[in-house]
Amino acid sequence: MSTAAALGPEALWQRLPQPHPAAGYCVAYSGGRDSHVLLHLVAALRPRLGVPVRALHVHHGLQAPADDWVEHCRRICRELGIPLQVERVQCRAGPGISIEEAAREARYAAYERHLKVGEVLLLAHHQDDQIETLLLRLLRGAGVHGLAAMPPSRPLGRGLLLRPLLDVPLAAIAAYAEAQGLSWVEDPSNRDDAYDRNFLRNRLLPLLAERWPGYARPLQRAAALAREAADLLDALAEQDLRQCAAGDGLDLEALRLLTEPRQRNLLRCWLRRQGLRPPARERLQAGLKTLLEAAPDRSPELAWDGVRLRRYRNRLLLDTEPEEVPAPFAWDLASPLELPGWRWQVESVIGAGLRAALRQRRVEVRFRQGGERCRLAGERHSRSLKKLLQERGIPPWERERLPLIYIDGELAAVADLWVCDGFQAAPGEAGLRLVRIEKNAPFC
Repeated sequence: MSTAAALGPEALWQRLPQPHPAAGYCVAYSGGRDSHVLLHLVAALRPRLGVPVRALHVHHGLQAPADDWVEHCRRICRELGIPLQVERVQCRAGPGISIEEAAREARYAAYERHLKVGEVLLLAHHQDDQIETLLLRLLRGAGVHGLAAMPPSRPLGRGLLLRPLLDVPLAAIAAYAEAQGLSWVEDPSNRDDAYDRNFLRNRLLPLLAERWPGYARPLQRAAALAREAADLLDALAEQDLRQCAAGDGLDLEALRLLTEPRQRNLLRCWLRRQGLRPPARERLQAGLKTLLEAAPDRSPELAWDGVRLRRYRNRLLLDTEPEEVPAPFAWDLASPLELPGWRWQVESVIGAGLRAALRQRRVEVRFRQGGERCRLAGERHSRSLKKLLQERGIPPWERERLPLIYIDGELAAVADLWVCDGFQAAPGEAGLRLVRIEKNAPFC
């Protein structure tokens, strides 16, 4: 595709899922040329789509004219008759995270929050974007998953992310915009070659085009082949995972039976399924060796980017929660408990959990200090909380973060695990039960 005539509503229609099962379409609209072209094409297809169409603009606030861009987007959407939603996000660079990466993460988090059930999010990434992504990842030493560059589609939140122009050259998009007389905003940072992507786009790619005019197609084909290889590695990892899975972790003995490349491949796939970025190859290789070979009385771990891979009772387990334990605080035994990594809700039940009447007493949430004891219903003597947690198989690092519910200074319940004798609801009596909900639930 190299001419404006080749890019039009019909060309976009052919690139949408067939048949069209979407509950609606949401265009990620920055106000720039590429997303304006996509929005213009989608607007022309509305009668054929037969479902709601809207636009979403993410306001990063990183450029001085960002507010002007919002007004531009609103004007264009009014002209096209497409509803626009503006989402303001905060972007902060940090250790190992550039402002570009922080902006991207904030942008995709906004997309995921706003995507409705069954809705398709349309992004305007094109062939040149794909080539830039491939080259950047190649220069960073990426494996086949990285060299597969951007996928044409993938699940996102409650819907689907789709890049329908990924095989369309930038020249065709520019020609369409000119032929249609479209207007758009220009991000001044796109001219700053200090950014790696801009350096590739502004300086390196023109040289490649001068020496190899058709360089885009073979590079795009290479990305497609890398994606095939990545899919095969994922299929192998899924097969190995069925052999190594042990509850919410991995069985060490089964993992040891795999070759080292398959061990690393399994770990990478398993981490991606949890929504986590795997560590660098060298760190993964050295850390996994330590986890597998350390003596049984040792407690090795592999740590990176706020994630820890730990060993407990012949299993590998993920720990993504902050190590800091909150200070004790008063609680009304009604509102949700917001704790690092977890959210605890209170359910009303009958004949189980804490007595609902205890809400009128002094309630406090504490965390383990050592020496806590609880007498379970039907038992004659109290037992140490340490012993109870060991018997339950709770990993040591999780024990310190479990909320302990104290009533008038006495331990009444341990998270959602136990209610101490004297505090439990009697048969037929109104009770309250803690229910744990993971904040950062894994996704595939």
